[in-house]
Amino acid sequence: MGVSFVLPRRWGRAYFALQALAGAAWWVAVFTSPLVRAATLGALDPVLVAAADIPLFVVASAIAALGSRAAAVVATAWTAVVTVALGVYATVSTLAGWGVLLMLAAAGCSALALCALLLGRLPAEWIVQGPFRFRPASNRSGVAAHVVATFAQILVFWGFFLAVLPLAIAFLEGRWGFRLPFPPEAAALGAVVLVLASALGIWSAVSMSTRGGGTPLPVAMPNRLVVAGPYRWVRNPMALAGIMQAVAVGLLLQSWMVVLYALIGSLVWNHLVRPFEEADLAQRFGPAFDRYRSGVRCWLPRLSPWTPVGKSVQSP
Repeated sequence: MGVSFVLPRRWGRAYFALQALAGAAWWVAVFTSPLVRAATLGALDPVLVAAADIPLFVVASAIAALGSRAAAVVATAWTAVVTVALGVYATVSTLAGWGVLLMLAAAGCSALALCALLLGRLPAEWIVQGPFRFRPASNRSGVAAHVVATFAQILVFWGFFLAVLPLAIAFLEGRWGFRLPFPPEAAALGAVVLVLASALGIWSAVSMSTRGGGTPLPVAMPNRLVVAGPYRWVRNPMALAGIMQAVAVGLLLQSWMVVLYALIGSLVWNHLVRPFEEADLAQRFGPAFDRYRSGVRCWLPRLSPWTPVGKSVQSP
């Protein structure tokens, strides 16, 4: 669909060089600073950990910086293993929380650097494969079926992304020792935002399923371009509602990691998913979608509703 996410190989090599230097500096700090050792390794024996980590993380990253793909695979795989193992250790012992946080960041960045070295790009198209591949809904289904399917999707997605995952993140945040005090008004603000964002999400879902001949889910997308309800003010009201909901849940749970989860999710959706979605819409609806995209912004709502022009559009 004409969507490309280039990651120059030199970026991958530069990252692995930086990771090798940072890893070496961290090990120096571990052996010279009891505070760093306790915060990142807890009660683990640093000598035993270093015996494996220095060759598989520091040295492998340095070799990967020279362009070795095999070394990049080793460094990335080892980073993932250490992240999981340290996460389990920190959850059970409530120690080494900062080590987990550092390794989570290293694992994510190593994966991106590995993509740069192996592929020269980020294979974001993997996100929109399988159950998330864009397909129009069946024309044989009626409006009622689309509405029922849409609310079933809402129950599943809201239950997982706004309840199960945030609760798990908040639990780990407490076990890893990252709890920070929130202002007293945060919970009340979160409740208000959650109600308003949920109302926006439901309004968007109803508009999509009753006007578009489909559902918000990629496997059963609308057959008509919907410019009704909140879609007349902002181009992606469901995504906007979802991000606001997740931030609100973070405020309710008094969890900065849940708020961070919401912000990371917004970046992933905006930069990795949205380009594919909009490429699909442009391919299916052509000039009608181009006019809509030029008239309605993605995130910032218009001050007045947009008036659609063209045939393949459902409006009030």
